Amino acid sequence: MNARAYLFSFSPDFHSLHSRKASSDFPLPKKRLFRFRFQDRTCVFRVSGRNAGEFTGLARREIGKVFAEVKSEQVKFREALDDVVLGEEDLEGDVPWWEQFPKRWVIVILCFSAFLLCNMDRVNMSIAILPMSAEYNWSPTTVGLIQSSFFWGYLLTQIAGGIWADTVGGKLVLGFGVVWWSIATILTPIAAKIGLPFLLVVRAFMGIGEGVAMPAMNNILSKWVPVAERSRSLALVYSGMYLGSVTGLAFSPFLIHSFGWPSVFYSFGSLGTVWFATWLSKAYSSPLEDPELLPKEKKLIVGNSVSKEPVKEIPWRLILSKPPVWALIGSHFCHNWGTFILLTWMPTYYNQVLKFNLTESGLFCVLPWLTMAFSANLGGWIADTLVSKGLSVTTVRKIMQTIGFLGPAFFLTQLSHVNSPAMAVLCMACSQVFLHK
Repeated sequence: MNARAYLFSFSPDFHSLHSRKASSDFPLPKKRLFRFRFQDRTCVFRVSGRNAGEFTGLARREIGKVFAEVKSEQVKFREALDDVVLGEEDLEGDVPWWEQFPKRWVIVILCFSAFLLCNMDRVNMSIAILPMSAEYNWSPTTVGLIQSSFFWGYLLTQIAGGIWADTVGGKLVLGFGVVWWSIATILTPIAAKIGLPFLLVVRAFMGIGEGVAMPAMNNILSKWVPVAERSRSLALVYSGMYLGSVTGLAFSPFLIHSFGWPSVFYSFGSLGTVWFATWLSKAYSSPLEDPELLPKEKKLIVGNSVSKEPVKEIPWRLILSKPPVWALIGSHFCHNWGTFILLTWMPTYYNQVLKFNLTESGLFCVLPWLTMAFSANLGGWIADTLVSKGLSVTTVRKIMQTIGFLGPAFFLTQLSHVNSPAMAVLCMACSQVFLHK
């Protein structure tokens, strides 16, 4: 039957979730889906007319409200948007192309960006420590102490970050981590000028912020990404770390030469504020919390994810009694040993052993991390392909893990036999290809 339907309201309690600016020539197609929210309730209407031209000129404002003389049919009425079920034909043409981009991949890209900043802020010290040690007359022992102080805090929040993410949501924890380590990065030059103890504390504080990033990211992606896409999404996020190392190592020498070593910390740290503003507006801890998520994608995510009840008490004794857990701990220890030794000391090795200057040290350090970004995404694609062809997830992980350790073991042992700087860089790059495949 004929009715006057609300298209838009300017009142604070009644507003449209999807609306367009009304005007005297407000064009509407024959059928259009409108969703309205009143306090905690949501109504979905399909409005239609005999032809599209009927709507032209009918939309009008009355006391801050826009109406249209239309035929209306109530499609769905639920107390929560999560329960509204819409067909694809209802949404087709109503949503701009940029809003149809999968939201789960928006989350993945934001996590990728966070890890890009994570390693940019981490590796800048590897380059800046060279002019800093010359300025403050630090011994190699002091330099090692400064480099290691980051991991004091990093160790503290690995497990805590996972617990916090389960409790308050991965969005808040990852956002906190980025803001925390960005502030610590900016404070690094100030702390260095005050004294060595202050610098060690600030570096440890930076480690606290970066320590929560990995568990928070895993918490978010476990809820947003279906199992079939998980390997490639994780590979993309991890490649953000490697590209962050590439970016940090490539730009740090130029910033140091142009503006001095403090500029590295100020410029890199300030980028965290830009990321945080985007994260607050676009990210949600779970697809069930996102009011703008399209029903088709929500169905895909929820239908292909394993739903589990939140864990109230962690069975530590049971977990630590399982041999696979200790195998994972051992492999992760070996992986991090190699990764962080190279991440922290590679520029110093190039500068003091291979006699590269500051700029050359930074640029040659880029190559291994650039190969990591490529090999990580290739490895993720290969792993997903093997799983899709019927191999068990456990078998695929064992294969990739074996290749990932034997390859670096071979190439790193060759470093003691090579005399050419070019061959040393090549061995470094090849080792990282296998380590992060």
